[in-house]
Amino acid sequence: MAAYETPVSDRMWHLTATGTTPASVLQALLHHLAEGDAWDTAIGSPVDEKTVTAATKPLTDAGWKHTIDGRWIRWTTPSEDVGIQFDAFAAQTPSSTLATWTIWAGPSIDHPTWTVTASPYTPSVLLTDLAENLAHGTGPRTYTPVEVKRPAHLTTAPTGPRPRATTAHSSRPR
Repeated sequence: MAAYETPVSDRMWHLTATGTTPASVLQALLHHLAEGDAWDTAIGSPVDEKTVTAATKPLTDAGWKHTIDGRWIRWTTPSEDVGIQFDAFAAQTPSSTLATWTIWAGPSIDHPTWTVTASPYTPSVLLTDLAENLAHGTGPRTYTPVEVKRPAHLTTAPTGPRPRATTAHSSRPR
């Protein structure tokens, strides 16, 4: 998903979701975008402490664990199977192709079941809404592939008399 100020302007911000992202997370995202209030981040303004604090407040309020590892700030559930990671380096380098925000669920951030990544200027209200969704348990569901059941091939008994065996080389009348 990408946001543009006008149809011919430069991209303002973007989000990318993996194909395994739960429908509830995508639904919350689309609902928020439909509301039209996802335009609070001005192009060219750096992501600051206020933006990060606002976007992650639902996680802090829900008691998620907060850690700092070099350039990354991470919030995870107590079971550490769902989280949001903020890359401070990517946030200060807007021309970088690195994701500033990574929302994930699965065994770890290094082996997620699904992810949503966001660029530096992604509106904090949108990120807050996604964080709220995760913090209240509606979004961390992991992807479970649907088992495809093959149709059973039924064999039926013949309904008519058995065909008789004939030989093609027989020259005698019967």
